[in-house]
Amino acid sequence: MQIGKTNELTIARETTVGLFLTDGTSDVLLPRKYQPKVYAVGETLEVFVYLDHMERPVATTLKPYVHVNQFAHLKVNYINAYGAFLDWGLEKDLFVPFREQAQPMETGKRYLVYVFLDEKTNRLVASSRIHRFVKETDVALEQGQKVNVMITHFSDAGVNVIIEHQYRGLAFQNQVFDETLRFGKTYTAYVKQVRPDGKVDIVFQPMGESLIEAAVQKILAELHANRGFLGLHDNSHPEDIKTVLKMSKKTFKKAIGQLYKDRRISIEEQGIFLK
Repeated sequence: MQIGKTNELTIARETTVGLFLTDGTSDVLLPRKYQPKVYAVGETLEVFVYLDHMERPVATTLKPYVHVNQFAHLKVNYINAYGAFLDWGLEKDLFVPFREQAQPMETGKRYLVYVFLDEKTNRLVASSRIHRFVKETDVALEQGQKVNVMITHFSDAGVNVIIEHQYRGLAFQNQVFDETLRFGKTYTAYVKQVRPDGKVDIVFQPMGESLIEAAVQKILAELHANRGFLGLHDNSHPEDIKTVLKMSKKTFKKAIGQLYKDRRISIEEQGIFLK
């Protein structure tokens, strides 16, 4: 049974306070307010296991915003003499001791934190000192690999991310074409390269032939949505292409070249027409 994670457990017995679930070795209580309307002893349930106000393992069918050993962007509900308490979607708030705050937290504000099981207290806690929890060696990623990334901050170099809750990554400014990217949100990205020093370059578009095919499909979708016309062509300004299609001019020209070769579009002075 894993604390801080979703577990598939078997209903062992029913009591007046709820259902006791088991993994074959340990039992945990699913309080009555969370038990399903229809159930039978021996059935399996998918539940999240964490610690209650008495620091005892307890199960819930609520879905937390984050699991143990993951990063999340969470809001501070309140602060007391011991630390801050974050809303993570469960009845009991997530604790951030003062020692784990990169800067003093404030009620109502959101922070990027990492959730871990404190070995000394056996409690689930969070930390905004995120640099401690990111791997910088033995990066198990490959070029072109599709990954999930969480945006940590924006810099002059580009968009800084955490990849798969494990590694640091950067999308260089000239490779970012989507202005809707937001801090703390998770997006799909692709590994451009893993540098010898362990740093990872990423892009938010597919690479190679997949990039051109994705661009072709996006252009076709725009054409269909605009009655077969798109006011862009070979001589359009790169910023106009970036704004409308969220791709580089180089990619755009390759994609319309492919569409023209396949006789699916005509390119006129006003723009592109769907055949």
